Amino acid sequence: MALTHLLYLHGFRSSPQSFKAQLLKAYLAEHHPEIVWHCPALPPAPFAAAALIDRWYAALPADARLGIVGSSLGGFYATWLAAKAVTARVVLLNPAIYPARDLRAQIGEQTCWHDPTQRFTFTAAHVAQLEALSVGLLPNPERVLLVAAKGDELLDWREMVARYPGAHHWMLEGGDHALSNFSELLPQVVAFLVAHTVPGAAL
Repeated sequence: MALTHLLYLHGFRSSPQSFKAQLLKAYLAEHHPEIVWHCPALPPAPFAAAALIDRWYAALPADARLGIVGSSLGGFYATWLAAKAVTARVVLLNPAIYPARDLRAQIGEQTCWHDPTQRFTFTAAHVAQLEALSVGLLPNPERVLLVAAKGDELLDWREMVARYPGAHHWMLEGGDHALSNFSELLPQVVAFLVAHTVPGAAL
């Protein structure tokens, strides 16, 4: 069945204005306008973010065919959703593997990346919520594409690979956490979501 809905989940301190989200949105509008796009502004509180995602997922039509793309902390949330949305196609872009560990150092007041006038407080309770949202191995890893840059300056690509055994692993030499070359990756990312074509295969 053809993909009908695509959910993009952004990272910590990010927003729907993420350049990767905007590039993907524009690409779909041009090449796959039939796919319904959704990119919510995720609250900083993990339980609130998960509840927002869950409400949207529960409201999907019964015949919906879902794709999920998650970047960084959004990759953690995408993994959480994929544990229940077992038929979804999932693309993880430099996903956070142990966000409770890595974001503990961010406890305190934070500014939003795309609008520094917006501030929020990240707390120890939020760290505990991230721990509570951790899930085990995904039931259908063959439906998952991990895109990991070995040059990621924030997260370790080796932890990403170990977290998703059985998934398709697209390892990028060099690169960075933001995947600054995402425009070059877009055709193969979308091909995986839409046509089940793995990177490296003829498009």
